Amino acid sequence: MIVLNQKEIMSFYHMKDAIKDVRDTLLAKVESKVQSPHRTVLEFPQKGATSIYMPSADLENDVAAVKVVTIFPNNPSKGLPTTQGIIVLTSTENGEHLAVMNASYLTRLRTGAMTALATDSLARKDANILTVIGTGEMAFEQTIGVLAIRNINQLLLFNRTIEKAHQFSEKLKGFGVDIPIVIASSVNEAVSSADIVCCATKSNTPVFDGKFLRPGTHVNGVGSYLPHMHEIDRTTISKSSKIVVDDIHGAKDEAGELIDAEENGVWSFTSVYGELESLVSGQLKGRENKEEITFFKSVGASYYDLAVAKGVYKKAIDLNKGLAIEV
Repeated sequence: MIVLNQKEIMSFYHMKDAIKDVRDTLLAKVESKVQSPHRTVLEFPQKGATSIYMPSADLENDVAAVKVVTIFPNNPSKGLPTTQGIIVLTSTENGEHLAVMNASYLTRLRTGAMTALATDSLARKDANILTVIGTGEMAFEQTIGVLAIRNINQLLLFNRTIEKAHQFSEKLKGFGVDIPIVIASSVNEAVSSADIVCCATKSNTPVFDGKFLRPGTHVNGVGSYLPHMHEIDRTTISKSSKIVVDDIHGAKDEAGELIDAEENGVWSFTSVYGELESLVSGQLKGRENKEEITFFKSVGASYYDLAVAKGVYKKAIDLNKGLAIEV
């Protein structure tokens, strides 16, 4: 078995790898070659924390994965990351455990790849202004994912703590992002200027007013992942002509803003346009005109983690990466 830490994975596995691997796994899932039981979520209300257990299997390539991810929002005050995770990759041909790898970066990366694939289908081809709301760790790969599939020429950042937005801007520049970056003082003004909006917050209340969305805007919501979290408002949901989810079972249980909209009678899960796999496979059309507002909602699913774990393992073996151990 090999062990791969985050630094090593980041050295050889990147957004373009993740986009390809996620796309390939979604195509396999459409062909019923992926097994994906529903995940188990343990909540620790006193800490506002969550531990999630996510199994899946690739039936064609004889490999399975289990991701264990913890989300402890108060960790930064203790000098610890908010999100921590590992993935165990196992051969289903002989039961051998192949690898244990850090999953924190991979969780962010696969979510960015999912957003990239959704945005590629749902955003206008000429979309060039991106607004990012929330500049925590998850937002970075969201931004890089959109930059990988659209010719963005202006980036607007909004965070309630303006210093964090400036730090995020410097991180992007250090990564090689060479486009104008504006730190927005008003979230609704930033939304009203955008062709694409990415929300990556853990907010329990909507982070912008949907009435400020221009016709033709595409919105990604990836930050809220529990029923009580609502980073997207009912107005955005009711204005969206196409709402696509990463996984319908997960969305019904965990997409707080969609659950809220249904409970309040402004929308219904029967109105979901489809899952991401249907867009990627071409079973559903993406954007059909320049005026419609579209919304992609992600809460995560195990087969997305399986996609990147397989990709990392293959590259690690090819490049002789990772620490070999006996357990």
